[in-house]
Amino acid sequence: MNDSSWGAPPQAGYWGPSDQGPGQGYVQGAAPAGPAYDAPQAQQTRPMPIVPDVPVFGGDQDDDRGAARPSGPLFRDETPHARPYDMPQAQPSRAVPQNPEPMPDAPQPAPAPQKKSAGRDLGAAIGVGVGLGAVIVASLFVVKAVFVGVVAVAVVVGLWELTSRLEERKGIKAPLVPLALGGAAMVVAGYARGVEGAWVAMALTALAVLVWRMSEPPEGYLKDVTAGVFAAFYVPFLATFVALMLTADDGAWRVLTFLLLTVVSDTGAYAVGWRFGKHKLAPRISPGKTREGLLGAVSFAMVAGALCMEFLVDGGSWWQGLLLGLAVAASATLGDLGESMIKRDLGIKDMGTLLPGHGGIMDRLDSLLPTAPVVWLLLVLFVGSG
Repeated sequence: MNDSSWGAPPQAGYWGPSDQGPGQGYVQGAAPAGPAYDAPQAQQTRPMPIVPDVPVFGGDQDDDRGAARPSGPLFRDETPHARPYDMPQAQPSRAVPQNPEPMPDAPQPAPAPQKKSAGRDLGAAIGVGVGLGAVIVASLFVVKAVFVGVVAVAVVVGLWELTSRLEERKGIKAPLVPLALGGAAMVVAGYARGVEGAWVAMALTALAVLVWRMSEPPEGYLKDVTAGVFAAFYVPFLATFVALMLTADDGAWRVLTFLLLTVVSDTGAYAVGWRFGKHKLAPRISPGKTREGLLGAVSFAMVAGALCMEFLVDGGSWWQGLLLGLAVAASATLGDLGESMIKRDLGIKDMGTLLPGHGGIMDRLDSLLPTAPVVWLLLVLFVGSG
């Protein structure tokens, strides 16, 4: 190694064909003018395409450097975004209503008016009613004691229906045995001993209910005995006033007046309400009852009361019959509503199915039971207890 090459700056040169042999090497001296690559290599390259100038959005055709902007995206997955004011204005579309009105349908024929229905088998109801009436009238005018027995049987069956529905629907176990025995005894005591006998029998029946229920566990004792005392008052005690009417000299005619007025009141309410009823009387209790029906009950009962007091009851007068008919219509309606309240509380339609077209015995006693003491009291006031 000589001194000239040690530490001296290298001489200028370039890479190119060497004169020492084939191939390339480092050649000292200035590089020849021309391209920095060989011709064979230049022929292998492709020329760059010329990009035409395009207008620039929102400005002049060329930018401040004079370079043309490309007309498309620089990359394959790039999408050009145009400015809103450079895009052509789209035609406004009509708003579609959210709830378009439906096309009118073809006119449909009006439905045929439906006939009002009584809701029960009317033929069966009339047949059963006539049969019961015949039995009652026959026993009433033949032997009074037989009629008292008919009332006692009706009381026992009514108690059985009421206590059965209470146990089925509410789980209340009102003791039926003391109620049935005490109820029948109550009716007989009222006929034999009058008002005092009826009250004594009522008190003893209530006591029997309290004692009888003690043979079972104490759970539910209060509600069971309460229901038992209520049943004793509601069914047999109110029915005892029918036996009290029978004790008078014209007792059979008084009882017949009581039955006729109650039946006529119910019939008038049904007939007028079914034909003309539009305004509900007590929709929450009994939707079928209407004010027009109540007017029908009052009108029918007052006319029947005037006739009965004038021709059936000894010493009676027609004007007394008008008051009696008005009182019967009110008490019968309230009794029917009271029974409806009980059945609605129990969630049932009828108390039983013993009488076709009517339901159970209690469904026929609902208006008779509260009317009995009203008629007994007014007859005593009008013509006495004899």
